[in-house]
Amino acid sequence: MEHSKAFLALVNAAKKRIAEISASTTLKTMGRNTGTVVVDVREDSEWNAGHIAGAIHLGRGIIERDVEIAISDKDAEIILYCGGGFRSALSADNLQKMGYTNVYSMKGGWRKWNALGYPVTKKRR
Repeated sequence: MEHSKAFLALVNAAKKRIAEISASTTLKTMGRNTGTVVVDVREDSEWNAGHIAGAIHLGRGIIERDVEIAISDKDAEIILYCGGGFRSALSADNLQKMGYTNVYSMKGGWRKWNALGYPVTKKRR
């Protein structure tokens, strides 16, 4: 997918303010820390087609509105992902602005996770 220059500038600015982690680090973190919350920020249709096993869904359009209900602990470890890492970077930036202190965006997102063959939940047809 090709993105506009303005969008990429927005994402790149956000990435300077947030921490990114790899898919492999995400998998290791999920395996050792049951308190980590993995959040899928993709659209409903993307989530319904498949998502990281154990993740919760707070789409990019509603995450700021609903995150405090879903994750009340502002110090909780939160790993966000989207399709490729752009929407999750923007979401991580906003969550930090809301006072969340331990937020990460997963580099490569869902595409990288799948390419590595990591655990997913897919909707049965």
